[in-house]
Amino acid sequence: MLGNLKRVISLTLLAGAVNVAVAAPAPVLDIGGSNSSATSRANESDVQRLERLLENRNRLQLQMQQRIDEMALEINELRGQLEKNSYDMQQMLQRQRELFIELDKVRSQPVAPVAQVEEQAPAKGKGTFSANADEQTAYQNAVDLILKKRDYTGAIAAFKQFQTDYPDSSFTPNSHYWLGQLYFAKKQDKDAVKSFAAVVSYKDSNKRADALMKLGDIALRNNNAEQANKYYQQVVSEYPNSASAKQAQERLK
Repeated sequence: MLGNLKRVISLTLLAGAVNVAVAAPAPVLDIGGSNSSATSRANESDVQRLERLLENRNRLQLQMQQRIDEMALEINELRGQLEKNSYDMQQMLQRQRELFIELDKVRSQPVAPVAQVEEQAPAKGKGTFSANADEQTAYQNAVDLILKKRDYTGAIAAFKQFQTDYPDSSFTPNSHYWLGQLYFAKKQDKDAVKSFAAVVSYKDSNKRADALMKLGDIALRNNNAEQANKYYQQVVSEYPNSASAKQAQERLK
């Protein structure tokens, strides 16, 4: 019987040893942290796993939203640039239309070749006649750039060069007048004022009345009605029977 008791005790001790061995944690091998991470994930609960997934999803959503915001900003900048370009194009077309209208008005006036006489007397500052063939050709070529070729930028350069080459020409008042018309149509008002004022300084110029009208129109366009009315009144007073005076009277009403 004592032998049986020893056998039971031995079996009990053996079973306890086995239980201890089974319950003991497995050894952890940390090779580059991979086993530790894998073990951590294996040991996390379902709630922890769900929280981790939600955190990753939120992080990705935040990154995507930031990128979307950046793209929206870029699109807005491009849209703004496109609208500006469209506005600039419309303004350019509008100025071009106004230039055509203004120069068509000038074109409707009879313009004889410079070899002929616009003013019968060849006096300085009054006529548009010259015995200098090169001078005549230079002036006529500049006029042709406007009336035939519609090269207005080229015409401005040509008239300025003409004034440099022939400062004492009898065509000078008219060259100033053409420059004033070109600048006026381009809304380069400061340059237009200088050119029309130069025409006004020639008391005998046949373009003087119209130059005064244009100075009034420029003042009116720049919201200076008082100055504009002075120019219009000057036209009426000095050229009462002219077509310019009739236009000035209409402006004064």
